[in-house]
Amino acid sequence: MTVRIFNTVSRSLEDLSPIGPPKVGIYSCGPTVYDFPHIGNFRTFASIDLLRRFLKFRGYDVVSVMNITDIDDKTIKRAADEGVPLEAVTDRFTDAFYADLKTLNCMKADVHPRATKHIPEMLEICRELEKKGLTYVSGGSLYFRIGAFANYGKLSRIDKEGILENARIDNDEYEKESARDFVLWKGKKGDEPSWESPWGEGRPGWHLECSAMSRKYLGERFDIHTGGVDLVFPHHENEIAQSEGASGVSPVKYWFHVEFLLVNGEKMSKSKGNYFTLRDLLDKGCDPMAVRYLLLSVPYRRQLNFTLDGVESAKSALRRLQGFSSRLGEYGLQQLPSGPEKAGEIEAFAKAFGESMDNDLNTAEALAALFEAVRAANTMMDGGEMTREAFDAAGKLVSDFETVFGIPLKADETLEEEVERKIEEREAARKSKNFSLADSIRDELKERGILLEDTPKGVRWRRS
Repeated sequence: MTVRIFNTVSRSLEDLSPIGPPKVGIYSCGPTVYDFPHIGNFRTFASIDLLRRFLKFRGYDVVSVMNITDIDDKTIKRAADEGVPLEAVTDRFTDAFYADLKTLNCMKADVHPRATKHIPEMLEICRELEKKGLTYVSGGSLYFRIGAFANYGKLSRIDKEGILENARIDNDEYEKESARDFVLWKGKKGDEPSWESPWGEGRPGWHLECSAMSRKYLGERFDIHTGGVDLVFPHHENEIAQSEGASGVSPVKYWFHVEFLLVNGEKMSKSKGNYFTLRDLLDKGCDPMAVRYLLLSVPYRRQLNFTLDGVESAKSALRRLQGFSSRLGEYGLQQLPSGPEKAGEIEAFAKAFGESMDNDLNTAEALAALFEAVRAANTMMDGGEMTREAFDAAGKLVSDFETVFGIPLKADETLEEEVERKIEEREAARKSKNFSLADSIRDELKERGILLEDTPKGVRWRRS
Protein backbone atom coordinates (compact mmCIF):
# COMPACT_ATOMS: atom_id res chain seq x y z
CA MET A 1 0.00 0.00 0.00
CA THR A 2 1.24 3.49 -0.86
CA VAL A 3 0.20 6.28 1.48
CA ARG A 4 -0.35 9.61 -0.26
CA ILE A 5 -0.58 12.96 1.52
CA PHE A 6 -1.09 16.50 0.33
CA ASN A 7 2.10 18.53 0.61
CA THR A 8 1.40 22.22 1.18
CA VAL A 9 4.76 23.29 -0.23
CA SER A 10 4.12 21.60 -3.61
CA ARG A 11 0.32 22.03 -3.52
CA SER A 12 -0.06 18.44 -4.67
CA LEU A 13 -0.65 14.87 -3.51
CA GLU A 14 2.62 13.00 -3.06
CA ASP A 15 3.55 9.43 -2.24
CA LEU A 16 4.94 9.20 1.26
CA SER A 17 8.63 8.34 0.96
CA PRO A 18 10.29 8.78 4.37
CA ILE A 19 13.85 10.04 4.64
CA GLY A 20 14.94 6.99 6.65
CA PRO A 21 12.24 4.30 6.31
CA PRO A 22 10.52 2.78 8.16
CA LYS A 23 10.99 5.71 10.56
CA VAL A 24 8.73 8.73 10.05
CA GLY A 25 9.54 11.83 12.08
CA ILE A 26 6.59 14.13 12.74
CA TYR A 27 6.76 17.55 14.36
CA SER A 28 3.48 19.19 15.40
CA CYS A 29 2.84 22.70 16.62
CA GLY A 30 1.28 22.24 20.04
CA PRO A 31 -0.73 24.59 22.23
CA THR A 32 0.20 27.93 23.72
CA VAL A 33 -0.63 27.14 27.33
CA TYR A 34 -2.37 30.29 28.53
CA ASP A 35 -5.95 28.92 28.34
CA PHE A 36 -7.96 25.81 27.45
CA PRO A 37 -7.67 24.92 23.73
CA HIS A 38 -10.89 25.40 21.74
CA ILE A 39 -12.62 22.81 19.60
CA GLY A 40 -10.93 24.15 16.46
CA ASN A 41 -7.54 23.38 18.01
CA PHE A 42 -8.75 19.88 18.78
CA ARG A 43 -9.78 19.30 15.19
CA THR A 44 -6.12 19.78 14.34
CA PHE A 45 -4.87 17.65 17.24
CA ALA A 46 -7.35 14.85 16.43
CA SER A 47 -6.30 14.91 12.75
CA ILE A 48 -2.64 14.68 13.76
CA ASP A 49 -3.54 11.75 16.01
CA LEU A 50 -5.33 10.07 13.10
CA LEU A 51 -2.25 10.55 10.90
CA ARG A 52 0.01 8.99 13.52
CA ARG A 53 -2.32 6.06 14.12
CA PHE A 54 -2.74 5.35 10.42
CA LEU A 55 0.99 5.47 9.68
CA LYS A 56 1.58 3.07 12.57
CA PHE A 57 -1.21 0.89 11.17
CA ARG A 58 0.63 0.83 7.83
CA GLY A 59 3.79 -0.36 9.55
CA TYR A 60 5.79 2.85 9.91
CA ASP A 61 7.89 3.56 12.99
CA VAL A 62 6.48 6.95 13.93
CA VAL A 63 8.45 9.33 16.14
CA SER A 64 6.23 12.23 17.20
CA VAL A 65 7.20 15.56 18.74
CA MET A 66 4.68 18.22 19.80
CA ASN A 67 5.93 21.36 21.49
CA ILE A 68 4.43 23.26 24.39
CA THR A 69 4.69 27.05 23.97
CA ASP A 70 5.06 28.23 27.55
CA ILE A 71 6.66 31.60 26.86
CA ASP A 72 5.08 34.19 24.56
CA ASP A 73 2.98 37.36 24.71
CA LYS A 74 -0.18 35.51 25.77
CA THR A 75 1.30 33.43 28.58
CA ILE A 76 3.11 36.48 29.97
CA LYS A 77 -0.09 38.55 29.89
CA ARG A 78 -2.16 35.83 31.60
CA ALA A 79 0.38 35.50 34.40
CA ALA A 80 0.51 39.28 34.85
CA ASP A 81 -3.31 39.54 34.89
CA GLU A 82 -3.51 36.84 37.57
CA GLY A 83 -0.54 38.18 39.53
CA VAL A 84 1.19 34.79 39.58
CA PRO A 85 4.52 33.43 38.27
CA LEU A 86 4.55 32.35 34.63
CA GLU A 87 4.94 28.68 35.59
CA ALA A 88 1.75 28.78 37.66
CA VAL A 89 -0.21 29.53 34.47
CA THR A 90 1.70 27.34 32.03
CA ASP A 91 1.85 24.27 34.31
CA ARG A 92 -1.89 24.49 34.96
CA PHE A 93 -2.88 24.69 31.31
CA THR A 94 -0.29 22.13 30.19
CA ASP A 95 -1.84 19.62 32.59
CA ALA A 96 -5.29 20.58 31.33
CA PHE A 97 -4.18 20.03 27.73
CA TYR A 98 -2.87 16.55 28.53
CA ALA A 99 -6.14 15.74 30.31
CA ASP A 100 -8.17 16.90 27.30
CA LEU A 101 -6.02 14.79 24.97
CA LYS A 102 -6.81 11.77 27.12
CA THR A 103 -10.52 12.58 27.11
CA LEU A 104 -10.51 12.61 23.29
CA ASN A 105 -8.33 9.47 23.21
CA CYS A 106 -5.51 11.32 21.45
CA MET A 107 -2.10 9.78 22.06
CA LYS A 108 0.49 12.01 23.69
CA ALA A 109 3.52 12.68 21.52
CA ASP A 110 6.71 10.75 22.18
CA VAL A 111 8.20 14.07 23.28
CA HIS A 112 6.41 17.23 24.46
CA PRO A 113 9.29 19.73 24.75
CA ARG A 114 8.63 23.02 26.52
CA ALA A 115 10.04 26.19 25.03
CA THR A 116 11.52 27.51 28.28
CA LYS A 117 13.65 24.36 28.59
CA HIS A 118 15.31 24.89 25.20
CA ILE A 119 16.72 28.42 25.32
CA PRO A 120 20.34 27.28 24.59
CA GLU A 121 19.21 25.55 21.38
CA MET A 122 17.40 28.72 20.28
CA LEU A 123 20.43 30.91 20.95
CA GLU A 124 22.58 28.55 18.91
CA ILE A 125 20.33 29.01 15.86
CA CYS A 126 20.50 32.78 16.33
CA ARG A 127 24.31 32.66 16.39
CA GLU A 128 24.37 30.57 13.21
CA LEU A 129 22.03 32.99 11.45
CA GLU A 130 24.12 35.95 12.60
CA LYS A 131 27.29 34.40 11.15
CA LYS A 132 25.54 34.11 7.77
CA GLY A 133 24.48 37.74 7.74
CA LEU A 134 20.77 36.99 8.06
CA THR A 135 20.15 39.04 11.20
CA TYR A 136 20.49 42.55 12.58
CA VAL A 137 19.97 44.18 15.97
CA SER A 138 17.54 47.03 16.52
CA GLY A 139 16.18 48.44 19.76
CA GLY A 140 17.75 45.66 21.80
CA SER A 141 16.11 42.88 19.76
CA LEU A 142 17.51 40.53 17.12
CA TYR A 143 15.64 40.35 13.80
CA PHE A 144 15.69 38.01 10.81
CA ARG A 145 16.35 39.89 7.55
CA ILE A 146 14.03 38.10 5.10
CA GLY A 147 15.32 40.11 2.14
CA ALA A 148 18.61 38.22 2.51
CA PHE A 149 16.92 34.79 2.36
CA ALA A 150 16.19 33.84 -1.24
CA ASN A 151 13.65 31.08 -0.51
CA TYR A 152 11.34 33.16 1.68
CA GLY A 153 7.72 32.61 0.64
CA LYS A 154 8.06 29.13 -0.88
CA LEU A 155 5.49 27.61 1.52
CA SER A 156 2.89 30.38 1.69
CA ARG A 157 3.60 31.75 -1.82
CA ILE A 158 3.59 35.22 -0.28
CA ASP A 159 5.17 38.01 -2.32
CA LYS A 160 8.21 39.33 -0.48
CA GLU A 161 8.82 42.02 -3.08
CA GLY A 162 6.51 44.31 -1.12
CA ILE A 163 8.81 44.45 1.90
CA LEU A 164 9.17 47.92 3.30
CA GLU A 165 12.65 49.03 4.24
CA ASN A 166 13.23 48.45 7.98
CA ALA A 167 9.62 47.26 8.46
CA ARG A 168 9.70 44.87 11.41
CA ILE A 169 7.26 42.71 13.34
CA ASP A 170 7.72 42.44 17.09
CA ASN A 171 4.52 40.59 17.99
CA ASP A 172 4.56 36.81 18.19
CA GLU A 173 1.55 36.63 15.85
CA TYR A 174 0.50 38.89 13.03
CA GLU A 175 -1.83 38.96 10.07
CA LYS A 176 -0.33 40.75 7.10
CA GLU A 177 -0.71 40.61 3.35
CA SER A 178 3.02 41.13 2.84
CA ALA A 179 6.13 39.88 4.60
CA ARG A 180 8.12 41.75 7.22
CA ASP A 181 11.35 41.11 9.08
CA PHE A 182 10.47 39.18 12.22
CA VAL A 183 11.94 39.06 15.68
CA LEU A 184 14.17 36.16 16.73
CA TRP A 185 15.17 37.39 20.17
CA LYS A 186 13.05 40.02 21.93
CA GLY A 187 14.81 42.49 24.19
CA LYS A 188 13.52 42.50 27.74
CA LYS A 189 10.59 44.76 28.58
CA GLY A 190 9.65 45.57 32.15
CA ASP A 191 9.68 42.64 34.52
CA GLU A 192 8.72 39.94 32.01
CA PRO A 193 10.70 36.64 32.15
CA SER A 194 14.08 36.87 30.44
CA TRP A 195 17.33 35.04 29.76
CA GLU A 196 20.87 36.18 29.04
CA SER A 197 22.01 36.25 25.41
CA PRO A 198 24.83 37.78 23.28
CA TRP A 199 22.34 40.54 22.39
CA GLY A 200 21.28 41.30 25.94
CA GLU A 201 18.57 40.03 28.25
CA GLY A 202 15.41 38.92 26.52
CA ARG A 203 13.29 36.00 25.41
CA PRO A 204 12.74 34.03 22.22
CA GLY A 205 10.28 34.92 19.50
CA TRP A 206 7.49 32.38 18.98
CA HIS A 207 8.74 31.23 15.55
CA LEU A 208 12.23 30.47 16.83
CA GLU A 209 10.95 27.97 19.39
CA CYS A 210 9.76 25.38 16.88
CA SER A 211 12.90 25.56 14.73
CA ALA A 212 15.06 24.81 17.76
CA MET A 213 12.96 21.98 19.19
CA SER A 214 12.27 20.21 15.88
CA ARG A 215 16.00 20.24 15.09
CA LYS A 216 16.95 18.89 18.51
CA TYR A 217 14.57 15.93 18.49
CA LEU A 218 14.20 15.12 14.77
CA GLY A 219 17.34 16.52 13.14
CA GLU A 220 18.00 19.26 10.60
CA ARG A 221 15.68 17.52 8.11
CA PHE A 222 12.66 15.41 8.98
CA ASP A 223 9.60 13.97 7.28
CA ILE A 224 6.35 15.70 8.26
CA HIS A 225 5.49 19.01 9.92
CA THR A 226 1.85 19.41 10.93
CA GLY A 227 -0.38 22.24 12.13
CA GLY A 228 -3.50 24.21 11.40
CA VAL A 229 -3.81 25.99 8.06
CA ASP A 230 -3.67 29.31 9.94
CA LEU A 231 0.00 28.61 10.73
CA VAL A 232 1.18 28.47 7.10
CA PHE A 233 1.98 32.19 7.27
CA PRO A 234 3.72 33.59 9.11
CA HIS A 235 4.68 30.87 11.58
CA HIS A 236 5.71 28.02 9.31
CA GLU A 237 7.15 30.32 6.65
CA ASN A 238 9.35 31.86 9.33
CA GLU A 239 10.33 28.44 10.65
CA ILE A 240 11.62 27.50 7.21
CA ALA A 241 13.60 30.74 6.98
CA GLN A 242 15.24 30.20 10.37
CA SER A 243 15.96 26.49 10.00
CA GLU A 244 17.12 26.56 6.40
CA GLY A 245 18.96 29.83 6.93
CA ALA A 246 20.95 28.32 9.78
CA SER A 247 21.68 24.86 8.35
CA GLY A 248 21.44 25.38 4.60
CA VAL A 249 19.06 22.41 4.47
CA SER A 250 15.32 22.52 3.77
CA PRO A 251 13.98 21.28 7.15
CA VAL A 252 10.75 19.50 6.16
CA LYS A 253 9.84 17.09 3.36
CA TYR A 254 6.05 17.18 3.74
CA TRP A 255 3.93 19.99 5.18
CA PHE A 256 0.56 18.76 6.51
CA HIS A 257 -2.07 21.42 7.31
CA VAL A 258 -5.57 20.97 8.75
CA GLU A 259 -8.38 23.24 7.53
CA PHE A 260 -10.46 25.60 9.67
CA LEU A 261 -13.39 24.52 11.78
CA LEU A 262 -16.58 26.59 11.70
CA VAL A 263 -19.25 26.50 14.38
CA ASN A 264 -22.84 26.80 13.19
CA GLY A 265 -21.51 27.98 9.83
CA GLU A 266 -19.47 30.85 11.26
CA LYS A 267 -15.97 31.47 12.48
CA MET A 268 -15.70 30.85 16.21
CA SER A 269 -16.05 33.96 18.34
CA LYS A 270 -16.82 34.46 22.00
CA SER A 271 -18.94 37.47 21.09
CA LYS A 272 -21.11 35.27 18.86
CA GLY A 273 -21.55 32.66 21.58
CA ASN A 274 -20.22 29.87 19.35
CA TYR A 275 -16.81 29.49 21.00
CA PHE A 276 -16.41 26.07 22.64
CA THR A 277 -13.64 24.34 24.51
CA LEU A 278 -13.82 20.57 24.86
CA ARG A 279 -14.83 21.09 28.46
CA ASP A 280 -17.73 23.31 27.40
CA LEU A 281 -19.02 20.47 25.22
CA LEU A 282 -18.69 17.92 28.02
CA ASP A 283 -20.65 20.27 30.29
CA LYS A 284 -23.40 20.21 27.67
CA GLY A 285 -23.51 16.41 27.90
CA CYS A 286 -21.62 15.64 24.68
CA ASP A 287 -20.04 12.20 24.41
CA PRO A 288 -16.28 12.77 23.87
CA MET A 289 -16.07 9.87 21.40
CA ALA A 290 -18.94 11.37 19.42
CA VAL A 291 -17.02 14.66 19.36
CA ARG A 292 -13.92 12.82 18.14
CA TYR A 293 -15.94 10.98 15.49
CA LEU A 294 -17.40 14.26 14.22
CA LEU A 295 -13.99 15.96 14.12
CA LEU A 296 -12.59 13.10 12.03
CA SER A 297 -15.62 12.43 9.83
CA VAL A 298 -14.77 15.23 7.40
CA PRO A 299 -11.39 14.94 5.59
CA TYR A 300 -8.81 17.18 7.22
CA ARG A 301 -8.33 19.44 4.17
CA ARG A 302 -12.03 20.35 4.03
CA GLN A 303 -13.67 22.85 6.35
CA LEU A 304 -15.82 21.23 9.02
CA ASN A 305 -19.02 22.87 10.22
CA PHE A 306 -19.29 21.85 13.87
CA THR A 307 -22.78 21.86 15.43
CA LEU A 308 -24.34 20.26 18.48
CA ASP A 309 -26.77 18.49 16.12
CA GLY A 310 -23.72 17.14 14.34
CA VAL A 311 -22.45 15.70 17.63
CA GLU A 312 -25.80 13.94 18.11
CA SER A 313 -25.63 12.53 14.58
CA ALA A 314 -22.11 11.32 15.28
CA LYS A 315 -23.36 9.70 18.48
CA SER A 316 -26.04 7.87 16.50
CA ALA A 317 -23.46 6.65 13.99
CA LEU A 318 -21.28 5.37 16.82
CA ARG A 319 -24.25 3.60 18.40
CA ARG A 320 -24.84 1.81 15.12
CA LEU A 321 -21.22 0.68 15.02
CA GLN A 322 -21.28 -0.32 18.69
CA GLY A 323 -24.48 -2.27 18.15
CA PHE A 324 -22.99 -4.04 15.16
CA SER A 325 -19.81 -4.87 17.07
CA SER A 326 -21.88 -6.28 19.95
CA ARG A 327 -24.10 -8.28 17.61
CA LEU A 328 -21.11 -9.63 15.73
CA GLY A 329 -19.57 -10.80 18.98
CA GLU A 330 -22.73 -12.63 20.00
CA TYR A 331 -23.20 -14.15 16.54
CA GLY A 332 -19.69 -15.54 16.51
CA LEU A 333 -20.38 -17.69 19.55
CA GLN A 334 -22.29 -20.17 17.41
CA GLN A 335 -20.93 -22.71 14.96
CA LEU A 336 -20.61 -20.98 11.59
CA PRO A 337 -20.35 -22.75 8.23
CA SER A 338 -17.34 -22.30 5.99
CA GLY A 339 -17.76 -20.38 2.77
CA PRO A 340 -15.07 -18.04 1.43
CA GLU A 341 -17.33 -16.58 -1.26
CA LYS A 342 -19.33 -14.65 1.34
CA ALA A 343 -16.17 -13.08 2.72
CA GLY A 344 -15.42 -11.46 -0.63
CA GLU A 345 -18.14 -8.85 -0.23
CA ILE A 346 -16.88 -7.76 3.19
CA GLU A 347 -13.26 -7.84 2.05
CA ALA A 348 -14.08 -5.53 -0.87
CA PHE A 349 -15.41 -2.92 1.54
CA ALA A 350 -12.40 -3.43 3.81
CA LYS A 351 -10.11 -2.83 0.84
CA ALA A 352 -12.03 0.36 0.00
CA PHE A 353 -11.66 1.48 3.63
CA GLY A 354 -7.88 1.10 3.49
CA GLU A 355 -7.49 2.65 0.05
CA SER A 356 -9.53 5.67 1.12
CA MET A 357 -7.28 6.22 4.10
CA ASP A 358 -4.20 5.76 1.91
CA ASN A 359 -5.56 8.56 -0.28
CA ASP A 360 -4.69 11.51 1.94
CA LEU A 361 -6.74 10.23 4.90
CA ASN A 362 -10.10 10.43 3.12
CA THR A 363 -12.13 9.63 6.21
CA ALA A 364 -15.50 10.34 4.59
CA GLU A 365 -14.97 7.64 1.95
CA ALA A 366 -13.47 5.26 4.51
CA LEU A 367 -16.50 5.59 6.80
CA ALA A 368 -18.86 5.10 3.84
CA ALA A 369 -17.11 1.81 3.03
CA LEU A 370 -17.27 0.77 6.68
CA PHE A 371 -21.03 1.31 6.90
CA GLU A 372 -21.57 -0.55 3.61
CA ALA A 373 -19.73 -3.48 5.19
CA VAL A 374 -21.94 -3.21 8.29
CA ARG A 375 -25.06 -3.28 6.10
CA ALA A 376 -23.82 -6.31 4.16
CA ALA A 377 -22.84 -8.22 7.30
CA ASN A 378 -26.14 -7.46 9.03
CA THR A 379 -27.99 -8.78 5.96
CA MET A 380 -25.95 -11.98 6.13
CA MET A 381 -26.72 -12.43 9.83
CA ASP A 382 -30.41 -11.65 9.32
CA GLY A 383 -30.62 -14.35 6.65
CA GLY A 384 -28.51 -16.88 8.51
CA GLU A 385 -25.91 -16.70 5.72
CA MET A 386 -22.91 -15.49 7.68
CA THR A 387 -19.89 -17.75 7.18
CA ARG A 388 -16.82 -18.06 9.36
CA GLU A 389 -14.68 -16.32 6.73
CA ALA A 390 -17.12 -13.42 6.35
CA PHE A 391 -17.36 -13.15 10.13
CA ASP A 392 -13.58 -12.94 10.43
CA ALA A 393 -13.40 -10.29 7.69
CA ALA A 394 -16.08 -8.17 9.39
CA GLY A 395 -14.39 -8.51 12.75
CA LYS A 396 -11.05 -7.44 11.31
CA LEU A 397 -12.60 -4.37 9.68
CA VAL A 398 -14.17 -3.33 12.99
CA SER A 399 -10.80 -3.76 14.68
CA ASP A 400 -9.09 -1.75 11.93
CA PHE A 401 -11.56 1.10 12.45
CA GLU A 402 -10.90 1.13 16.20
CA THR A 403 -7.13 1.14 15.61
CA VAL A 404 -7.07 3.85 12.94
CA PHE A 405 -9.80 6.18 14.21
CA GLY A 406 -8.92 5.68 17.87
CA ILE A 407 -12.55 5.07 18.83
CA PRO A 408 -13.22 1.91 20.85
CA LEU A 409 -16.51 0.17 20.13
CA LYS A 410 -16.54 -2.15 23.12
CA ALA A 411 -19.79 -1.71 25.01
CA ASP A 412 -19.74 0.08 28.35
CA GLU A 413 -19.76 -2.75 30.90
CA THR A 414 -21.58 -0.60 33.44
CA LEU A 415 -24.31 0.06 30.89
CA GLU A 416 -24.49 -3.63 30.01
CA GLU A 417 -25.04 -4.54 33.65
CA GLU A 418 -27.75 -1.90 33.97
CA VAL A 419 -29.54 -3.10 30.82
CA GLU A 420 -29.43 -6.72 32.00
CA ARG A 421 -30.92 -5.65 35.32
CA LYS A 422 -33.70 -3.75 33.53
CA ILE A 423 -34.43 -6.82 31.39
CA GLU A 424 -34.75 -8.94 34.53
CA GLU A 425 -37.16 -6.37 36.00
CA ARG A 426 -39.17 -6.42 32.79
CA GLU A 427 -39.32 -10.23 32.76
CA ALA A 428 -40.50 -10.24 36.39
CA ALA A 429 -43.17 -7.68 35.50
CA ARG A 430 -44.38 -9.78 32.59
CA LYS A 431 -44.57 -12.91 34.70
CA SER A 432 -46.66 -11.03 37.25
CA LYS A 433 -48.81 -9.72 34.35
CA ASN A 434 -47.78 -6.13 35.09
CA PHE A 435 -47.59 -5.34 31.38
CA SER A 436 -47.72 -1.57 31.85
CA LEU A 437 -44.47 -1.70 33.84
CA ALA A 438 -42.93 -4.06 31.29
CA ASP A 439 -43.84 -1.68 28.46
CA SER A 440 -42.54 1.27 30.47
CA ILE A 441 -39.14 -0.41 30.91
CA ARG A 442 -39.00 -1.19 27.17
CA ASP A 443 -39.84 2.44 26.31
CA GLU A 444 -37.28 3.77 28.80
CA LEU A 445 -34.52 1.69 27.26
CA LYS A 446 -35.61 2.62 23.75
CA GLU A 447 -35.24 6.32 24.57
CA ARG A 448 -31.70 5.58 25.66
CA GLY A 449 -30.95 3.87 22.37
CA ILE A 450 -31.39 0.27 23.58
CA LEU A 451 -33.78 -1.94 21.63
CA LEU A 452 -35.21 -5.17 23.10
CA GLU A 453 -36.12 -8.14 20.93
CA ASP A 454 -38.19 -11.04 22.29
CA THR A 455 -36.89 -14.22 20.64
CA PRO A 456 -37.63 -17.93 21.21
CA LYS A 457 -34.30 -18.11 23.04
CA GLY A 458 -35.13 -15.20 25.33
CA VAL A 459 -34.75 -11.43 25.31
CA ARG A 460 -31.93 -9.98 23.22
CA TRP A 461 -30.86 -6.34 23.28
CA ARG A 462 -28.92 -4.13 20.91
CA ARG A 463 -28.13 -0.49 20.43
CA SER A 464 -30.30 1.35 17.94
